[in-house]
Amino acid sequence: MKLLIAGGAGYLGSVLVPKLLERSYDVDVVDLFWFGNHLPAETGIIRKDIFDIGVDDLHCYQQVVFLAGLSNDPMAEFSPSQNFIFNAAAPAYLAYVAKKAGVKRYVYASSCSVYGYTDNELFDENRPVSSSYPYGISKLQGEQAVMNLIDERFSVISLRKGTVSGYSPRMRLDLIINTMFKNGVCNREITVNNPSIWRPILSIEDAANAYVRAIEASDRISGIFNVASGNYTVGEVGDLVKAAIEEALGFSVRLTIHHKKDFRNYKVSIQKAENTLSFHPNHSVQRIVRNLIDNMDRFNDWDNPQYYNIDTLKLLAARNQELRELVEVA
Repeated sequence: MKLLIAGGAGYLGSVLVPKLLERSYDVDVVDLFWFGNHLPAETGIIRKDIFDIGVDDLHCYQQVVFLAGLSNDPMAEFSPSQNFIFNAAAPAYLAYVAKKAGVKRYVYASSCSVYGYTDNELFDENRPVSSSYPYGISKLQGEQAVMNLIDERFSVISLRKGTVSGYSPRMRLDLIINTMFKNGVCNREITVNNPSIWRPILSIEDAANAYVRAIEASDRISGIFNVASGNYTVGEVGDLVKAAIEEALGFSVRLTIHHKKDFRNYKVSIQKAENTLSFHPNHSVQRIVRNLIDNMDRFNDWDNPQYYNIDTLKLLAARNQELRELVEVA
């Protein structure tokens, strides 16, 4: 089977693509490679903007997986306009041309951020969504657009992912566990801004396996699925990361607790994904930290802007402004 992974050179794609190649899939990645290329040599590379892809480009693919877009709240809030273009319009456009090209399935990277504030209730996919932040709104808009295209010849699966963490060849240190790990190792201190709020945590290994399950599901299956490794309060995550670092690395880590207001609070049920996709997570917070420790020598340039999506986005914006100014002067 031939697959196209849009945004496949990113944090998650750099873990998913090798898994797909190991399962003998023929994989192409379309990406602008803002963060470089950490993919296996046998990956097909298409350096192209998603909006430049047409129907003729997609005839050869059986499935398209959308991993592209702006990937967290700080990026969305830095550039709300780009956020809505990349997270809402781009997946809708790509799904539209994929369906016209005869692609059989489209897998969309959604987010549990669409739930907003759930008042400590366990939410399944039938519960209302209420995000008031640009990132959550745009992810929901993208999801609604692609789900509208489902018919008997075009399957769409949307994976509402928890907060992903863990090691990737295209590393990020701006995710909850990864950030705590970095601060615990570098500063011997972990800061928790609000210990009571809930987050569904998703190991990057479990996330990649969720996409494998979606790709390999029956053609008759479509729908929205929550995927997470587990639900934790942020305070508990801090405790677990602290304990794992101290046990493995042998030094003490201070835990600093604040009680700042946060209007994002949600925990989710993954029963539907378990029963329909056979998605069964295997990674706890402790295993995620162990994974980071085992690969620490591969990303110990802690201040590298490539590890922080918002820093890279700001650098790209500055370079584009410089280019526009040069063009205007010329």
